[in-house]
Amino acid sequence: MSSSRVFSGQMYGAQRSGAGTIRRIRLENFMCHNSLEIELGEWVNFITGQNGSGKSAILTALCIAFGCRARETQRASKLKEFIKTGCSYATVQVDIKNEGVDSFKPEIFGDTIIIERRISDTTSSTVLKDRQGRKVASRKEDLRELVEHFNIDVENPCVIMSQDKSREFLHSGNDRDKFKFFFKATLLQQVDELLQSIIKQLKDACALVDELEKLIRPAQLELSELQEKIENIKRVEQISQEVQLLRKKLAWSLVYDEDKRLQEQSKNIETLKKRIPTCQAKIDSTLDKLEKLLERLSKKKVQVASLVEKTSEVKRKKDELWDALCSARKEKLELEEEHRRGTKQIRKMRNDVRRLEEQARDIQDKHIRNTQAEESEIEEQIKELEYAVDNVQSLLSSLKDEENTLSEQISAEMDAMKKINDEINYYERKQREVHHQICELRLHQTNKVTAFGGDGVLRLLREIERHHKAFSMPPIGPIGAHVTLVNGDTWVPAVERAIGKMLNAFIVTNSEDACALRKCAREARYNFFPIVIQRFSRPRLIIPNHSLPQTSHPTTLSVLHSDNPTIYNVLVDVCKAERQVLVKDYNMGRAVAFDQRIPNMLEVFTLDGFKMFSRGSVQTVLPINKNLKIGRLRGSFGDQVKEFESHVSNIQQDIDQCKSRKRELEKKVQDFNRKLDNKKKRRLDVEREFMAKRMKLQDMQKSHAVDASLLPESTTNELLQEISDGKMVINKKEALLETLKDRINEAEEKARTLKLSFEDLGESTKGEVEAFQKAEEELTEIEKEIHNAEANKLHYENIMNNKVLPQIKEAEAKYLELEKDRKESYKKASVICPESDIEALGDRDETTTEQLDAKLKRLNQRLMHESQQYSESIDDLRMLHQEKERRILRKLHTYKAFRERLDVSSTCCSICSRI
Repeated sequence: MSSSRVFSGQMYGAQRSGAGTIRRIRLENFMCHNSLEIELGEWVNFITGQNGSGKSAILTALCIAFGCRARETQRASKLKEFIKTGCSYATVQVDIKNEGVDSFKPEIFGDTIIIERRISDTTSSTVLKDRQGRKVASRKEDLRELVEHFNIDVENPCVIMSQDKSREFLHSGNDRDKFKFFFKATLLQQVDELLQSIIKQLKDACALVDELEKLIRPAQLELSELQEKIENIKRVEQISQEVQLLRKKLAWSLVYDEDKRLQEQSKNIETLKKRIPTCQAKIDSTLDKLEKLLERLSKKKVQVASLVEKTSEVKRKKDELWDALCSARKEKLELEEEHRRGTKQIRKMRNDVRRLEEQARDIQDKHIRNTQAEESEIEEQIKELEYAVDNVQSLLSSLKDEENTLSEQISAEMDAMKKINDEINYYERKQREVHHQICELRLHQTNKVTAFGGDGVLRLLREIERHHKAFSMPPIGPIGAHVTLVNGDTWVPAVERAIGKMLNAFIVTNSEDACALRKCAREARYNFFPIVIQRFSRPRLIIPNHSLPQTSHPTTLSVLHSDNPTIYNVLVDVCKAERQVLVKDYNMGRAVAFDQRIPNMLEVFTLDGFKMFSRGSVQTVLPINKNLKIGRLRGSFGDQVKEFESHVSNIQQDIDQCKSRKRELEKKVQDFNRKLDNKKKRRLDVEREFMAKRMKLQDMQKSHAVDASLLPESTTNELLQEISDGKMVINKKEALLETLKDRINEAEEKARTLKLSFEDLGESTKGEVEAFQKAEEELTEIEKEIHNAEANKLHYENIMNNKVLPQIKEAEAKYLELEKDRKESYKKASVICPESDIEALGDRDETTTEQLDAKLKRLNQRLMHESQQYSESIDDLRMLHQEKERRILRKLHTYKAFRERLDVSSTCCSICSRI
C-alpha cells in the first residue's frame, strides 16, 4: 500500500508576504529516519511513500520543533521515545522564511530563522539560529514569542492534522462531534472560555468594589473621632503655653547662674595667683644660699689641691721606700729558701753515701756466705713468685667480671631512670596544658567571647568597633557567643563536634563587608577564621516537618537557641544543623546512621566524639578529633574548672610517684656507683700488685741468668769510687751554704734599715695627712649642703610647676570653660527667646533655677497627665483629619469610577455572550 501526505508551505495563519513559510526540514535519528532533508515549496507540497516509510514522522517532527509535548502528538509519552533505536540522540531542524513586513526580528535573525531541537536520553533543548547558523536564543519564551508572532498553533487540527485526528474527523457521523471539532479548530472554543473567564473576573471585581466601599465606613467613624479629639485637646494648649514660658525663664536663669560662677572663679584665680610670690621668694633665697655654698666649694677645692701637691711628694717617697722594703724582704725570703734547699740536698747526699757504704759491705758479706746455696734459693723464690702471679691474675679476672656486672646493672637502672624522666616530662607537659586550659576557662568566665578565638577575637572586635564606618551593617560574630544550648550542657561535645570551626565564624551582609572584615583581622593579627556572607534582611527560615529527620533523637538545630535570625539561617544553610542527628553512644549511633535508614538525615554525632554518615552504599565512621576544643558552649565553666583542677591534682600525684621512684633509682645508682668505684680501686690495686710481682719475677729470672763468673771485687770498687765522689760534692755544697748565710744576714739588715726609714717618714708627714683628710671632709660636707640646697630648690620649683601653676592653669581653663558654657547657654537661651522678653517680665530675681526647674516639672507632669489620651499635637491631628478626609473623598471618587467601568464592561460581555 502507498499513501501520500499533503503539506502547505505556509503554515496556518502565516501572511501572504512569505514570512513564516517553512523552507526546509532536516531529521537525524528521528523515529525511523537516519538522516532526512526535505526542501518545501511556498504553497502545496505532496509527500508520498509506503506505509511505515516515515511520512507521519515528518509531521510529528514539525510539532516537536514548534514546542509540542510528546503526549500531544499521540505518538509517544516521552520525547526520548522519538530517538531511533540504537541511537543516543535525535535532531529536528526547521528553516523558516523571515522576509517581508511581517518578519520576526529581522535585525537579529536575518531572512531565515532556524529552529533546532535536540533530544537525548535525559534532556532536550531548543535553539533559535540565524541564517549563518549562529545561536541567537535558547529559552522557551523566545520560541513561544516566535510561534505567537507567526500564529503557528501545531495543536490546532486545521494547522497540522495527524492520522488519528483525520480518522476521528472523517469517521465521525455525529454532527455534534463535528461541530466540536469546528468549534475548536476555529478558536471559538478558546474565545468562549476567555469570555467566561472575563465575566467571572467582572463579578469578582464588583464584589471587591462592594467590599472596598464597606471598608470606608470605619474610616469615616475615625474622622469623626479625630474631630472630637481636636476639640478636647485645645485645653492642653494652655498648659503647653505656660510650659514654654517657664522654659524661657529656666534657660535665662542658667545664663545668670553661669555669670555668678564666672565671678566666683575669677576671685579663685586671683587668690591662687597670690601664692606665686611666696614660692618665688623661697626659690630666690635657696638660690642665694646655693651661690654662697658654691663659692665656698671653689675655695675649698683650691685648698685641697694645694694639700694634694704637698702630700703627693711625701706619698711618692713612701711608695718608693715601701717598694724597696718589699724587695729586700723578697730577696731575704728567696735566699732563705735557697739555703733550705741546699741543706736538704746535702742531707740527702749524705744518706746516699751511707747507703752505698752499707751496700758495699752487704755485697762482700753475701758473696762470702751464700756462694753455694744461692742458686737453689733463687729457684725457690721464682716458683713462689710464679704461684703468686697466677693467684693475682685470677683475682683480677674475677674483679673485672664483677665490675662488668655492676656496669650492666647501672646501665639498666639508668635506662629505667630515663623512662621515668620521659614519664615525668609527659605528665608535666600534660599538667601545663591543663593549667593553660584552666586559665582559658577562667578567662572565658570573665568574657565568654574569648572562648571562640582568645585574645585575638577581642582585638578583632575592637578593630571592628574602631572601623565601624567601613561596614554597611555591623558584622555578627563569633557565632559561638550568640548561641546557647536549650537543655543544659548535655549535648555540648556532640554539638561542638558537629558545628566545628563555625563557632569562630563571623557573618557579614555582603562581599564588601567581608573585605573590610579581612582588613580589620590583619590589623588585629587574627586570621584563619571563617567568614559567612548572608543577607541580614532575610527573614528567619521556617523548616517544614517533612523536611526534618523522622526520628525521636534531637538534632543540632533543636538543641541550639539564638535570638538572631541571621545566625539561625547560617546554621541551616551552611552547617545543615537541622539534618545532623545527635545520639548518646557509639552503638546507638551505628544503629541510627546505618540500620534505620532515616530520611532527610545527613550525619550522626555521638557524645563521645564519633561522626557517622552513609553516602549510597558506603558507610563512614570518623574517630574523635583530639585537636578539637570541647566545652566552649557550656553555660558555666566553674564545674569544668573544678574538674580540671582535680585532674591537675591527680597528675601531680602521678608526678610525685614518678619522682619517688626516680629518687629510689638514683639511690640505687649511687650505691652501684660506689660499689663500682670500690671495685675499680680494688682492681687497680690488684693490677699494680700483679705488675709489681710480674716485674719482680722477670728481674729475678734475669738476675739468675747473669754470668756467675763476675767478681764482687769490681762491684765493690765501683761503689767505693761513687762514695768518694759524693763526699767531695757534699764539701762543695757546705761551703756554698756558708756564703748564702752571709747574704741572708745582709738582706735582713737592709730590710730592717728600710723599715725604720719608712716609719720615720710616716711620723714626719702625719700632720700634713691629717690636714688633707680634714679638708676632704669639709669638702664633702659642703657638697652635701649644696645637694640639700639643690633639693630644696627643686622641691619649691616642683611646688611652683606641679601645684601652684597647674592649679592656676586649671582654674583659668575652668574659667574659659565656664565662659564657653555661658556663651553656649546664652546662645541656646537666645534661640528660645530674646533676653528682652525676660526683662519685660520683671521677676528675674524672684525665683532660683531650682525653683523654676521644680515648677516646670510639675507643669510637665500635669501636661502629661492631661495629654495621656492624646499623644499627638493638635496640629498633627488637624493635618491627619484633613489627610483622612481627602483620602476618603479620593477613594469614593475612585470607587465610583470603578463602578461605572464595571457596568460598561458587564454590558459588553452580556452582548457578546448573546452573539
